[in-house]
Amino acid sequence: MNEFDKIAVLIDADNTQLNKMADVFTEVSAYGRIVVKKAYGNFKKQNLNKWETLIKDLAIKAEQQFDYVAGKNTTDIAMVIDAMDMLHKNMYDAFVLVSSDSDFTPLALRLKESGVFVFGVGEEKTPSAFPAACDRFIYLEYLGKDAKKEEKRKRKVKEKEIVKEEDSAIEELHSLLRIAYEKYQDDDDYVTVSSAGNYIKRVRPEFNAYQYGYSKLSDFLKDYPEKYQVKKDGKGSNVLYYKCLDR
Repeated sequence: MNEFDKIAVLIDADNTQLNKMADVFTEVSAYGRIVVKKAYGNFKKQNLNKWETLIKDLAIKAEQQFDYVAGKNTTDIAMVIDAMDMLHKNMYDAFVLVSSDSDFTPLALRLKESGVFVFGVGEEKTPSAFPAACDRFIYLEYLGKDAKKEEKRKRKVKEKEIVKEEDSAIEELHSLLRIAYEKYQDDDDYVTVSSAGNYIKRVRPEFNAYQYGYSKLSDFLKDYPEKYQVKKDGKGSNVLYYKCLDR
């Protein structure tokens, strides 16, 4: 897992879920130290007036943006300008863009080109271009209390055989696991599950095991014993390895 010293979290308040922000910070904190938390929006508007309490409770800096012209979104522009100013200070090694708006795709691409790590955080409805532009994309539906509910829902779908192995998403995951196996296997023909997971997230930044009905990638592997052999390292640690069985 990447560890970052200085993470900047920029929030598009117009296009994210207010009740998920605490879960977002909890998740992002697993990757390093958050040093900037900013939320952008016209907080005088009725649909954003509930942000005030959250901003105080989570120590977020509110960046107030008035609507200079009706129908024009000044929030996006302000957030982009701020992100570029912060980038040129060379102080931050990771940016987190919290929005379900694909308009931030060019910003994500530009930040990546500069060498910083880019997280995206949004709903599953987020157009695919934005997640693909990030190094890692986190879906709000899989954070906090809803994560377990979503896992159960996905499992029910699987149990009903609505999602079958022939499903393209499942097939793609098997394919990526095979590629990771061929690239990273050790002298004993095993690969660490964490190495495979990191590879998959580089290829598919939006990857999350919850999408397939599992809380962990290792649970997915164990559910296909005809395809994978899973083992611990035998040294008393919790490191898991897998081997592809279908040549």
